[in-house]
Amino acid sequence: MGQRQTSRGLRRVLADALTLNQDFYEHSHRYLKAARFAQGIVGLAALSHGLGSGLILLLYRPSLPQLVAGVLINSLTVLAGYYFWTYALWKINTYLAPTTPPYRELSIAVGFAYTPQVLNLLTVIPLLGRPITLALAGWTLLGAIAAVRAGLNIGLVKAALLAGTGFTLVQVGIGLVQAGVQNWVA
Repeated sequence: MGQRQTSRGLRRVLADALTLNQDFYEHSHRYLKAARFAQGIVGLAALSHGLGSGLILLLYRPSLPQLVAGVLINSLTVLAGYYFWTYALWKINTYLAPTTPPYRELSIAVGFAYTPQVLNLLTVIPLLGRPITLALAGWTLLGAIAAVRAGLNIGLVKAALLAGTGFTLVQVGIGLVQAGVQNWVA
């Protein structure tokens, strides 16, 4: 019974995160197991990105150690980007606003904003990869704006500026690492 409630709860959490439910993002840190779910979503997003990158690396016919290293590096880049981004957002807001909510509130909300990135593996579909990548990035950015707004208790414009700037830098960083790994394998 407990496992059934957990899976139903997880489905509800994923649905709320994917539909950008603002009430969900406002109160996400209060849900039972919210931190675990958010970390799990970021982990799945990292794994999805790593596996997708690994499929692309297969075109270069890498050795097995190169392939494993490429998947690990690309996956860890997403994880590092998440923690760097959320900490930077939180720290910047502590300088801009004297009363800033705890880091945990922001990290949980932004973790849920990563939900569309779980579908990142679909970006390897020929001819649809780029449009899927852009759609997932836009969807994640909208979720991130909602998450930053809720996690830091700030206005929409400020949230969009903070989330948009940080998101762009993280995406560029992840893309540079992915290109670097492809060049290393090629």
